[in-house]
Amino acid sequence: MQRQTLDIAFVSDVACPWCAIGLNSLELALANLGDAVEARLRFEPFELNPDMGPGGAETVAYLMRKYGRTAEQVGEAQARIRARGAAVGFAFGERKHVWNTFDAHRMLHWAGLEGRSLELKRALLRAYHGEGRNPGAADVLVELSIAVGLDAARAQAIVGGDEFAAEVRERERYWQERGITAVPTVIVNDAHLIEGAQPPEAFEQALRRIAQAR
Repeated sequence: MQRQTLDIAFVSDVACPWCAIGLNSLELALANLGDAVEARLRFEPFELNPDMGPGGAETVAYLMRKYGRTAEQVGEAQARIRARGAAVGFAFGERKHVWNTFDAHRMLHWAGLEGRSLELKRALLRAYHGEGRNPGAADVLVELSIAVGLDAARAQAIVGGDEFAAEVRERERYWQERGITAVPTVIVNDAHLIEGAQPPEAFEQALRRIAQAR
C-alpha cells in the first residue's frame, strides 16, 4: 500500500486530563502504524474554562460546581483518569488547582510556527497533570518553551504581551462554529472526526481505514 499522508488536527485544552490521555493514545497508534502513514499533527485551541480568572480555582470544588458532582464522584472520576493514563504511559499527579489556559494556547500557536508544538504540548500537559504546575504562569511558559528548544527572549516577549491572541480566538471560534463542544476531538484530513480519548487500537483502526480509503 502506498504511504498516505494524514493531516491530523488535535483539538484540545491543556487543562483537560482526557486530552493528555488522548494524545498519548494517538501517539501510540501512530507508532503502531509505522511507515504506513505520514502524520502531520497540529494542535488546535479549545478552552474548558474560558472565564477562569488568573487566580484559578480549587480543583475538587470547581468540578463539583461545574458538573454537579459530589466530592466522592469527583474522586472516582479522577481515579478512572489515573488508570486510563497509566494504561497509555501518562502519569497523573495531584492537581489541586484549575487554571486559565489562554496564554498556553498562545504559546502553542507560536510553537507550531516554529515546529515545536508537539514538544511544548507534551511539556505543558506533563507540567499541569503530572506536576500540578500552573500552565498559564509566565515563568512556567517561558521555562517550558526554552526546554523544548524555543528562543528565550522571544518566549518572554510573547508571554508579556498579547501576540497571537487574535489568532487563538479565531481558531477557537472556527471549531465552535463547526460544532466542537468537547475535547479531545481529532479531525483527520478535515473530513473524518474521532471524538474522545480513544484507546490506541481504536485510533489505529480508524486511521488505517482512513488511509486505505484514500
